[in-house]
Amino acid sequence: MRADRLLSLLSLLQARGRMTSKQLADELEISERTVHRDMEALAAAGIPVYAERGASGGWQLSEGYRNRITGMTIGEIRSLLLLHSSSVVADLGLNEPSGTALRKLLSALPEPVRRDAEYVRERIHIDGAGWRSAPSRSAHLQTVQEAVWEQRKLRICYRGREADESTERTVLPLGLVAKTSVWYMVAMEDSAEEDPFRTFRLSRLHDADMLEETFVRPEDFDLATHWERSMERFKSNLPRYPAKVRVALARWEAFAGERYVKTVSCEEVQESEAIEAVVEFNTLESARDIVMKYGRDAEALAPEELRAAVRAECAAAAALYAE
Repeated sequence: MRADRLLSLLSLLQARGRMTSKQLADELEISERTVHRDMEALAAAGIPVYAERGASGGWQLSEGYRNRITGMTIGEIRSLLLLHSSSVVADLGLNEPSGTALRKLLSALPEPVRRDAEYVRERIHIDGAGWRSAPSRSAHLQTVQEAVWEQRKLRICYRGREADESTERTVLPLGLVAKTSVWYMVAMEDSAEEDPFRTFRLSRLHDADMLEETFVRPEDFDLATHWERSMERFKSNLPRYPAKVRVALARWEAFAGERYVKTVSCEEVQESEAIEAVVEFNTLESARDIVMKYGRDAEALAPEELRAAVRAECAAAAALYAE
């Protein structure tokens, strides 16, 4: 709280020039005594702040001084510090410039604010990578990134999720999106007639060559808005397999948190310490596998097709271990 207040004091003095203790106190909703203590702290930290007495006096900064991080709150500074530890920064090859910027940011902070910022940096680290050792970063990320920066066309060799062979195409790369540790490219296809926008998972790129030819980026295109809308369309087009299940109360939180389970409604069955719920899976096979994953703690109540699929799989497993 105090670090934010010190930054606010600097911003006010820089924006308005000379201000009295009462004006500062009223602006920040603190006492004049607190203003004096904060000014002493700023002066001790090396900020050239001083007071002039008299009717037109007040607190002010030495002429020529300029706070290099005007208007930044301690919360904003913390967010920048946390971004530095993100794996996205490393994927884009920005570790070194990010570290340099971080050192410059910390050196520009008053001592009380710097201590608060260092406190956060020493205690929180963001690791966006999964536990598996196989990297999700594409070997062609740097090429795609450069093409996005320079608005140059790309010739790519791409294999879709269900395609057996790769296809070659020329695209206009508009932006990169990192979803957890997976990178995607949003691009336009020259040959597309109706909806030219496409999303490519970079790990499925077999080759990427940046062409000399440039392109004009659509003025009304916003990457974040486009991505949100495409995700909504993707989710709405996913297959749905409705079912009714009974899950042990102790396992319900884990079951409901499954990636491919959507809870429509649920209620607790007191006498059996279980939850009965109407849910949506993606497919019959996915529903069978998820229910079986919880063993005796989950039962498919409906439809009968799902119950039969679970019985058949259990029978096959029992036969495998019969001898």
